[in-house]
Amino acid sequence: MTRAFIGIGSNVDPAKNVRAAIRSLAQQTRLVGISMVYCTDALDRPEQSPYYNCVVEIETEATPAEVKHGILRPIENSLGRKRTGDKYAPRTIDLDLIVYGDLAMDAEGIKLPDPEILERPFLAIPLFELAPDIVLAGYGLRIGEIAAKLPQDGMKPLKDYVKLLREEMNRGR
Repeated sequence: MTRAFIGIGSNVDPAKNVRAAIRSLAQQTRLVGISMVYCTDALDRPEQSPYYNCVVEIETEATPAEVKHGILRPIENSLGRKRTGDKYAPRTIDLDLIVYGDLAMDAEGIKLPDPEILERPFLAIPLFELAPDIVLAGYGLRIGEIAAKLPQDGMKPLKDYVKLLREEMNRGR
């Protein structure tokens, strides 16, 4: 089993869609943990609704390509995700494989670890919460060092929502 981390984001009915995505992941993988969910403003799009962002930890025997194309994309499709040329368009759900064990790769449309971890606090900080000792393969950087350098202002923790998600996860075990 490989320890992997999935970044989750939504700004279209985010409470419903993040929860549904986590439920679907739990049905198809071994869900190990859920970070704090943060409410954050949309990047470079002040007119958009805020996002719910978090990271979940899974254990899987699937390859990175199988995780992305066989698990994550079908969940996105089932939740109404429409891909457009606009990378910053509003979305019902965004599921990204951000870390897969100690693998560093750039192939099959997959970059691991996700380079956005280095600049996006809503990825780095939740990843640090779940795996404080992780060293990003290919970078040689500890996630704690990365998270400490990123601004946390504008990240509102949704503690009650996370409590609900974790209780639901624990009931499902």
